[in-house]
Amino acid sequence: MIEKQLYSACTSILIGKKASIDGSIMIGRNEDSKAAWPKNYIIHPREMHVDSQIFKSNANKFTMPLPKLAYKYSATPEWTLDEGYFEEDGINEFNVAMSATESAYTNDNVLSIDPLVADGIGEEAMLNVVLPYVKTAREGVLRLGQIVERYGTCETNGILFADLNEAWYMETAGGHQWVAQRIPDDSYAVVSNQLAIQNIDFADPENFMWAPSIVEFVTQNNLNPALDGSFNFRNIFGTDSLQDQYYNYPRVWYGLKMFSPELEYTPTSNDMPFINKANRKLSVNDAQAYLASHYQGTQYDPVGNSSVADKKRFRPVSLAKTQESHVLQLRPNMPKEAAGIQWLAMGVAAESTFVPFYSGATQTPDSYHNAQATFNPDNAYWVYKHASVLVDAHYGLFESKLQDAQAELRQHFGKIIADTDQKVMHYSDIELKTLLTKVNFQNAELGLTKYRQLTSELITLATDMSPLNYKHDTNL
Repeated sequence: MIEKQLYSACTSILIGKKASIDGSIMIGRNEDSKAAWPKNYIIHPREMHVDSQIFKSNANKFTMPLPKLAYKYSATPEWTLDEGYFEEDGINEFNVAMSATESAYTNDNVLSIDPLVADGIGEEAMLNVVLPYVKTAREGVLRLGQIVERYGTCETNGILFADLNEAWYMETAGGHQWVAQRIPDDSYAVVSNQLAIQNIDFADPENFMWAPSIVEFVTQNNLNPALDGSFNFRNIFGTDSLQDQYYNYPRVWYGLKMFSPELEYTPTSNDMPFINKANRKLSVNDAQAYLASHYQGTQYDPVGNSSVADKKRFRPVSLAKTQESHVLQLRPNMPKEAAGIQWLAMGVAAESTFVPFYSGATQTPDSYHNAQATFNPDNAYWVYKHASVLVDAHYGLFESKLQDAQAELRQHFGKIIADTDQKVMHYSDIELKTLLTKVNFQNAELGLTKYRQLTSELITLATDMSPLNYKHDTNL
């Protein structure tokens, strides 16, 4: 069976609690698919159903029964459900965060034995059938693993999970195989459209999980190429192609360049480690900076000053086809409702801004609802895309104005979070949810107001940049 065309071509980052500057656990990803494909941001309330529930996919014929009780969780679904739900990322009421998925490929040797399942679970359904039903990140991995084993999967994917204690990265391969690795507390990982997990220690279930039959599957089918007998999931199930060298490896290389510059790799190195330690404590701004990066400071920056060949040589982390970018931050020593923050940048991360939304809120702003396929100046996705298109038209001239707006918002959002964190300790449950909802609405409006101001300024400046312009005598 030939693996289907990937719907999404994303980039991910995971950061352990001792690797972060404030003890946070963070997972983040760019959802990359189409240049104009709007997203919404919603909160599903907790629901106890009287009757048994059945999930039915809009993308294929995948169906499965669901528990009657569904926990509250946030999500970023598509503007249309015609091609599937694609809720992609969110945090539930137990502060379990999930981001699905980082698309990848399984090699032909594996697919010839365990092909993808056309009506198995895919990216579009994973958040819906997992996040509302788990209380820990481990439970999330195990629930999705059991679904893949029973129903199969129609894609090869990486899935990010986190809670207040740990972060996990899970990968599926073939139709029914999967593994997961716990991100060490003092480490980080960056992933870009390839199977990334390396050596699996089957004697260490605290830090690794796997499909129960995976060793038998690999052994019986002679799939392990390792001379020393080690079980390297990437080498057994993954690929090492020209696409990996120019589309995938460079993004990992740039992440290492940002956070572990002492490591000596090239953009096309195929042996970069999955787990790494940074040369400093990482902040939420660092995670966002990576997701917004495009090889700045190198000859490969698409908006840099190098040759056309170099600027187009490698696929950047942030690109025009990003629908939304998110960092899901889980913070220690905070009340339950205020521990999780879903930082959400609509559109292209490099040209948008990450707006912080407390996961304990009960509603999301109207501007983040009911997006449509065509431009709507009242919708958050389109406000940020509008500014992005204007910057693209005159990047060299408008870049500084964009960066000024982004810096101003980062500072404002940082102060709002710090001020709100001081208040939350004094609020009861219902009052706290009301406060966090109000702050989220204010943050959303602050970002939109600033970007509308930026757009107004850019349009005004652009009026004198027409190709029909001509320098003329002011006396005429």
